[in-house]
Amino acid sequence: MDVLELAEVPLPKFGSGEVLVKIIAAGLNPVDWKIRLGLLKGRMPHQFPIIPGWEASGIVEAVGSEVIGFRKGDEVFAYTRKEKIQDGTYAEFIALEPRHLALKPKNLRFEEAAAIPLAGLTAYQSLFESLKIKKGETILIHAGAGGVGGYAIQLAKNSRVKVITTASSRNHQYVQQLGADKAIDYTKKDFVQAVLQDFPQGIDAVFDTVGGEFQKKSAGVLKKGGRLTSILEIDQDYFSQRGITPGYVFVRPEPDHLNQLRELAEAGKLTVHLHKLFSLDQVREAHREIETGHVRGKIILSLV
Repeated sequence: MDVLELAEVPLPKFGSGEVLVKIIAAGLNPVDWKIRLGLLKGRMPHQFPIIPGWEASGIVEAVGSEVIGFRKGDEVFAYTRKEKIQDGTYAEFIALEPRHLALKPKNLRFEEAAAIPLAGLTAYQSLFESLKIKKGETILIHAGAGGVGGYAIQLAKNSRVKVITTASSRNHQYVQQLGADKAIDYTKKDFVQAVLQDFPQGIDAVFDTVGGEFQKKSAGVLKKGGRLTSILEIDQDYFSQRGITPGYVFVRPEPDHLNQLRELAEAGKLTVHLHKLFSLDQVREAHREIETGHVRGKIILSLV
C-alpha cells in the first residue's frame, strides 16, 4: 500500500482532439490493485509515476478545437483506459479522446455514474459481442454480486435470458433483486451439480468472472456447442476440445456501448449499487477493501 501516495501534479495538457474533464467521482476495480502490484506490467506499457483508475464521471472543463459532440459544462462518464498506463482517474482532471466519453445518465448522481463504465462495458461486450446471448437462452454468471456480475445479470434479464448465478447466501436476495432466476451458494454446493439438477442437458452459456478451477469446472454445465467467455486468462484448447466455444474479453473504450448503458440507466433498466464511498485521501483503505474480493457492487472515490 505504501506505493500509493497523494501528490500535486500539473494540470494535464490536452490536444486539439481531446477533452479536459474535471473528475467528480472515480470507480475502483480489481484491475487497479493488480496494476499497483505490477501484475499487468508484461501486458500493457506503463510509465511512472502512475495515476491509477480507469473509470470516472465528471464535468467537461475544456474542449479541443477539433472535438465535436462535447462542450464545456457537459456532465459525462468515461472508461479511460489508454494505450499506456499512466494518467488515470484518481485525480482532479484527466485529458481524454472523445471515444472514451459519453454523456452521463441524467437520473444518476456522479458517484453512481462512475460505477458503470468499466464494469458495465465489460458485461456488455462479454454478453453481446463474445457470447452473443439470445432471448430464451440460459446463462450461468459467476460472482453475480460483484460489479461486473451485477451488470451482467441485469443486461441478460433485459434480453429475456434465464439467469443462474453463483453468490454466497448473504447475497442471494441482492442478486435476485437484480434479476437472477436462481442463485447457487458456491461455498455450500457444487455449482455444476446444482445447475444440472435443473438443466440435465446443460445450458447455453457461461460468463466467467472468477477464473481458475471455477472456469474449468464450468465446462460441466454446458451443452455441446455451448459458449464460455471469461475476463480472465483462459485455456482456449481446454474448452475447444470439449465442444465448447471459448471467448476472452479485455474491455475496450466504446462510446456507442456507453450510450447504450446510459439509455438503459435512464429507462430504469440498469441500476447501480454502491458498496462504499471513500475520499481520495482514503485511497489506501479503498484498495484494502476491494482486495478482499467480497465487495457487493462498486467502490467509489469522491474527488469533491
